[in-house]
Amino acid sequence: MNTSNSLPSAYATSGAQTRTPVACRPADTVMRLSRLGAFHQSRLSFMRVFTRRLVRERWRYERQHFAIDAEGVGYAVYTLHGPARAYSLVAFSHKLADEDRSDRVIAEAWDATFALFDGIPDKNDLARLSENVPGQEAGRLSERELSLSRANRSMRMWQHVVSSLAAGKQPELSQLLEVGYLMRTTAVYGSGKFGAADRQSIASRPEFAEPFQVEMLSVYLTRGFVVDLVEHMARAQAPEKATTLAPDIARQLGIGNSTGLGMAPFIINHPTLFNNWISAREQALQRVRSVAKASTTELALFAELLERTRLSVSRWRTDHPRQSLRIAELADDLALLANKTERFNTPPGASQSDPWDALYRWGEQSLGIEAQECLVSLMLEPYAHLVDELSASMSCAEPSAPHIDGSVSVASMRAAMERCYAWALSIDWQQPASRARAWYVSQEKLEPRLGERYAEALDAYEQPLGPGEDAAKLYRTLASWDDEQSIAALLVRHPEHRHTVRRVQTAARLPYAEIRDNTIDAEMQPIDMLRCKLSFLGATQFDPRSDRWLRICLFAGAPCPSELANTCGIEADQWIYPTLQA
Repeated sequence: MNTSNSLPSAYATSGAQTRTPVACRPADTVMRLSRLGAFHQSRLSFMRVFTRRLVRERWRYERQHFAIDAEGVGYAVYTLHGPARAYSLVAFSHKLADEDRSDRVIAEAWDATFALFDGIPDKNDLARLSENVPGQEAGRLSERELSLSRANRSMRMWQHVVSSLAAGKQPELSQLLEVGYLMRTTAVYGSGKFGAADRQSIASRPEFAEPFQVEMLSVYLTRGFVVDLVEHMARAQAPEKATTLAPDIARQLGIGNSTGLGMAPFIINHPTLFNNWISAREQALQRVRSVAKASTTELALFAELLERTRLSVSRWRTDHPRQSLRIAELADDLALLANKTERFNTPPGASQSDPWDALYRWGEQSLGIEAQECLVSLMLEPYAHLVDELSASMSCAEPSAPHIDGSVSVASMRAAMERCYAWALSIDWQQPASRARAWYVSQEKLEPRLGERYAEALDAYEQPLGPGEDAAKLYRTLASWDDEQSIAALLVRHPEHRHTVRRVQTAARLPYAEIRDNTIDAEMQPIDMLRCKLSFLGATQFDPRSDRWLRICLFAGAPCPSELANTCGIEADQWIYPTLQA
């Protein structure tokens, strides 16, 4: 991964006027939880990478089956045909009592359940899936399935849309925008879980080269199913009078997601992959900040998307005190940015040298962290030719447990730790608050949980998800070893440090591999980790329900599957920003 201050040769011929490149932001700045938890979606988010591919490669959408009765019970099959392969979402719709509807992972029944199938299923496949998919964890998949998921209705919005369509009228768009979706998923499982195909078996396919493209494909097709189902239920209620959703309203409906702690350990457990995500984003920012002159077209697009972002923020709803305050501060900061940009976009500002670096540096001094990271995302938007290619570097072909170089000396290991883990070595680990939390896995659902160390007997079940404390323990052990001795010799005596040595060697070569904060501290906010990962997926409208789970929205504003054949490039890029009213 290139994180140097030089730019690739292709950059010089990309059309941008460039100067001597700025440096990438240091890891000590970027990798703090307070900043990671303020990330926003960007051109490099996997959802937007996915929709650009669909449009660029002219994927074709087809509804194969829709066998759902007037009670909303049955199945449907939707297929996307790509250049080389087809993939099908097999959806099962259920009748669920209100009291059984839950977003919690321990739920045992859902409004709808899904499997993403590799190809087009035949009747035998459908029979097998009908016996396994509705049970979710209780069922089993085959290597022909790529993901397993489930979703529940947002009942207030669902009833409003069904009743409106049944009456022959469109639902109130203002009400829909308050939520942004009619169904929200509570899990989308892939990568070999419950018998589905392993990631390695499909990673060589171009359409799955970037991370989480299987999950994006599943959620995107789920969106088409939801629109069909709500229209079907309206027709069942009033066959003669019901109408369908207007395309511009259907386009505004995304898919919600309810996400808990299970997502947080992912970015700790995959340091190389996480480094690649952050590094791509930081290199993109470096490239844009290194643009010597901005064209009037680039400046105009930035200004337009800033105004569309302000509209999006004005619609952002949450009851969570911490996030409500951050949204209010973001709105104020974006107004300040808009005032700054007004002068920036008109002569003589439009002809100034190094415009984006100057704007970013102003933002560092004038804006809060939430607005700073929003500014980063906005600055990337006018520069598809500089940014989009970096998505190819965001996967990881390395094994999850890289080889340990045992020949490294104790002195070299100590120096690497002082360089990469100074933040951890400065913590007083004897203070109870420094190690107040413990990560473990629940026996019932095999899902990560976060417990209070001094209130629960968790030591026997603790997972190694506090790399800061582990680094401090290794560093203390190193103090009693001679500088010239090898790490291999140390590990023979102290095998308990193997995972930490491996992690230090990874962090020494990959600057963004490690969160530089204490992940077991009493004041740590797990939702910062959740939001960081979700921003790379492309989520919007972050709505924390506590410090440990939140709701988000995906694909709101994206072209509907049925519109793919008529979608132009700009709709595949900037659809995530709401359209300004004329």
